[in-house]
Amino acid sequence: MCPCRTARLQFHMELEDRDFINTPPMKTVRFGGNVVNTLAKFEKGDTSDYELLKHQLTDPDIKDGQIINWLQEFRNCVTQLTKDHEQLVYVVLRLPWLGRSTAVVEEYLAFLSNLVSAQTVYLRSCLKMVVSNFTPGRAVIREGDVDISDSDDDDENLPRNFELCHQALQVIGRYVPFTSRFLMPILSENFPFVQKSSRTLECYVHNLLRVTVYFPVLRKEVLELVIGRMLKLDASAPRSDIEEMEENSAQQAERDGEQDECLFDMDEDEGPEAKASGTAGVGTMAHPVADRLDTLMGVLLSYIKDACHVNGCLELDRTKELYRDLVSAFDKLVLPTHASSHVQYALFYFCSFRLGLAEAFLEHLWKIMQSPTQPAILRQAVAGYIGSFLARAKFLPVATVRACLDLLVPWLHRYIDGQDSGAKGFCDVALHGPFYTACQTVFYTLIFRHRAILEGSMRQGLAYLQSLNLERIVMCRLNPLKVCLPAVTNMFAAITRKYQLVFCYTIIERNNRLMLPTVRSSQGGSSTPTNTNPLDSFFPFDPYLLKRSGKFIEPLYQVWEEPGLQTDGVVGMTPGSYESHLHSPRSVGSPPIAFLQRPF
Repeated sequence: MCPCRTARLQFHMELEDRDFINTPPMKTVRFGGNVVNTLAKFEKGDTSDYELLKHQLTDPDIKDGQIINWLQEFRNCVTQLTKDHEQLVYVVLRLPWLGRSTAVVEEYLAFLSNLVSAQTVYLRSCLKMVVSNFTPGRAVIREGDVDISDSDDDDENLPRNFELCHQALQVIGRYVPFTSRFLMPILSENFPFVQKSSRTLECYVHNLLRVTVYFPVLRKEVLELVIGRMLKLDASAPRSDIEEMEENSAQQAERDGEQDECLFDMDEDEGPEAKASGTAGVGTMAHPVADRLDTLMGVLLSYIKDACHVNGCLELDRTKELYRDLVSAFDKLVLPTHASSHVQYALFYFCSFRLGLAEAFLEHLWKIMQSPTQPAILRQAVAGYIGSFLARAKFLPVATVRACLDLLVPWLHRYIDGQDSGAKGFCDVALHGPFYTACQTVFYTLIFRHRAILEGSMRQGLAYLQSLNLERIVMCRLNPLKVCLPAVTNMFAAITRKYQLVFCYTIIERNNRLMLPTVRSSQGGSSTPTNTNPLDSFFPFDPYLLKRSGKFIEPLYQVWEEPGLQTDGVVGMTPGSYESHLHSPRSVGSPPIAFLQRPF
């Protein structure tokens, strides 16, 4: 080996073995005096060395040895870095410490600890500096006359950089006990715009949730922040738009495949790498907003799993604490958001860990549902959650479903007792909205769960269904069949007729004749009702459409199974929010690449 190269290698080995905290500064090329003298001159009005110092600190080609020298000098005079030297401190904080040697990182963290201990006025600045590194660096790509700037996906140091950022926050928190109070507003302010790339959002949300591991006091606020931003994405990607774009994308892919087959058959010449690259985008959503939401749902569901399990075993105390925070975010953000499609599945997934969690969640919903002090619109939304959860959660046993029906159905009978013979005993959504939504919840639950109730012992199952006295609910003057969604009404009527529980078709036909007002199609034809969803109903746990994060939900989800019933005028209608979902959700895509390579 060349003697010069051997000397260089020996020098680098010595550099890595040095104790930079206790050894003198390294010799480096610099201009001007040391930091102490520069600050002294600045106090006397001589700013030449001061400006030269700032200029040297911002040198893009600054070396590790220079950074270490400067940081050690600043540590020795940290008590002099008062508010008068704010600009200088900002320059020091912006030194490129990430991606540098271990010695630079250690020296920088030591400087941070000294600075926040001696000058708490710089606490916010230090926190902002760390949080600003929660996303990948920006790579500028020029296309024509336009600069496209977004996250740099090629940075192999990201996992290490993120780990160092969390170390920095923990160092600051160790020296300043009230760090978390100042950190939360900064985390909120630095949240990337939802239009940013999936990569940028994924990194920031992952790091945001990592903060709750060592600052558990912030978890409730962090979850509310993350869920709130995800709801914005969810609202911007309606279910119908996602389905339409996925269908168009599948058709386009099919046409492209047919064209390729017509031209050449290159399979024999292609290696396995080429074939794999052709399927690389299988898990990507065609809807760009849905694709970003898919990424964030994967991060959130992974966090929920890791937060509740230790070595694969459920940790009850940690799970209970997370339950309280998730339910708080649900009440505050998710429940008031109408027609969200996916974010609510965070609680769905969480409740699958243990039956007690699911029952606690249902009990929480039931308390809101039956409370007359809650707004009617909120009670109606809660009823939709109860029905959809009972119908779709595969992990709920029949005993839990029956227990919920034993709460809902008697409540309906008591409501009828109080209203059916009074002055308000007529069909009016504005007056009886919670009642109608509770009726639809019972109907919807029975549509999905009647088979499970009847399994084992048909006689006992039928006796239980007969004991619910559904005929009284259907025949009452409040006329719930007139208000419920037609898909639910028709399927419920078919099932109850099959088992001779109640005959609904006479009422349905009468309601269809009396449905006013009506409008006539511009092309002629029969009249159609102006509103087939007067309750503005939606079922929160309709099929999950996101491909990559769907791997968490699919094993837990009860898909619709066609019962083979024929309704009067409606064949095989399947209840859903606005359309029929005749089949199970689309197959979920491949899992995302865990580029951060570590759990929370």
